[in-house]
Amino acid sequence: MNTSEAISASAVAGLADLRPDWRHKAVPASANGTSHAEFLAAKHTLAELQTPLLTLDARALKANADRLAAWCDDHGILLAPHGKTTMSPQLWAEQLKRGAWGITLANYAQLRVAEEFGVRNLLLANSLTDPQAIRWVAAANATILSWVDSVATVALIEGTLTGTDAVLDVMVELGGHGGRTGARSVEAAMDVARAVRDSQHLRLVGVSGYEGALAHTADDAGLAAVRGYLATMRLLHEELLASGLYGSDSVIITAGGSAYFDDVVSVLSPCVGTGSGTGHPTVDLMIRSGAYIVHDDGFYRGISPFSREGDQPFRAGMHGWARVVSQPEPGLAILDAGKRDLPFDEGFPEPQLIGPALGGAMEPLEGARITAINDQHCFMAYPANVTVTPGDVVRLGLSHPCTAFDKWTVIPVLADNGSSGNGSSSGNGSSADAGSPADLTVVDLIHTFF
Repeated sequence: MNTSEAISASAVAGLADLRPDWRHKAVPASANGTSHAEFLAAKHTLAELQTPLLTLDARALKANADRLAAWCDDHGILLAPHGKTTMSPQLWAEQLKRGAWGITLANYAQLRVAEEFGVRNLLLANSLTDPQAIRWVAAANATILSWVDSVATVALIEGTLTGTDAVLDVMVELGGHGGRTGARSVEAAMDVARAVRDSQHLRLVGVSGYEGALAHTADDAGLAAVRGYLATMRLLHEELLASGLYGSDSVIITAGGSAYFDDVVSVLSPCVGTGSGTGHPTVDLMIRSGAYIVHDDGFYRGISPFSREGDQPFRAGMHGWARVVSQPEPGLAILDAGKRDLPFDEGFPEPQLIGPALGGAMEPLEGARITAINDQHCFMAYPANVTVTPGDVVRLGLSHPCTAFDKWTVIPVLADNGSSGNGSSSGNGSSADAGSPADLTVVDLIHTFF
């Protein structure tokens, strides 16, 4: 790897040599054994694939990546996209190409994937408590920042590295009542910071947190909880500065998933600044949005800041495709996609379009809804004025990319599925969706490593 590269271009390019086959359920039997590059050269289309299927939209992915990169530039903040959303080095490379500081990951296994692909800067949004992981991070060539949220964690890392000269860069994590990890008060976080200062193998380089664990809506109560938590993060940072507990001339404050990154910048950007000549370190603000590049037709469609502001929202970049395998009673169709294929934890898939063949003409599927999901099937209720026949294909809007990608080792990318030209697709499809020009050529295969 060229040391100036944010990710190894040769490692990412090497994915073109992989040979998708029967182990990859998105690949048709007719293409078994052809390489990734050969598959794309053949210019396969959606019509040559099979159901169940997850596809991505190239135009939407590019628009979303460009949109947040420009927004971060305009606001003078860093972006370290949460790579666990896609676990796709190809998409990481697109994010890094647009100026991302690095990639955020959640655990040791994910760090090892990033190392294999030569990612230079990594943020582990978690505490290191596995001794193997601690020793691995200490020996890694990449820059890896991790979190600590208790004096006990500091002692564990310190004990694991005893007898070495390793020094790990860590951030003190602040949590909130009812949240996930993180010290539960400024006082507790200050105790952690003092333990880091007194350690031989740790250096404090910032403050971290995750506001998304404290709210799940964008109503007044949800936003108040988020903003109150972020204000406490700011207070912690100010006390760390006043106490001289940072161990670096350059520190980072990081929060911000894909739901509230605008509030993160609003509340915490006053902390940003240069420390030159002031006796204080330079401070950067970093957000970690991960789902934005794919976006969705569900949870993020409703809660994303750009959707709430109505200003150039992200576009839904993923869709499911399922075939009717049974129409056992009036108003009920059984589809051949289920929990093993599509996300369901943040809302069931939404029927949008229907047609007689995959890759063929489709019409809006008004009034239909998914009422239940089994491992391999969806139950679709539909109104009496809609005709549904076994063999028909349904396009589904999906919610939550984080639990969509992990179900697929290879995901076809379509040039344009016809729904990205006017923002996110409407919940049940629309005449604009059905009438939009579409290029259903497969232009890439996204490989995932979960």
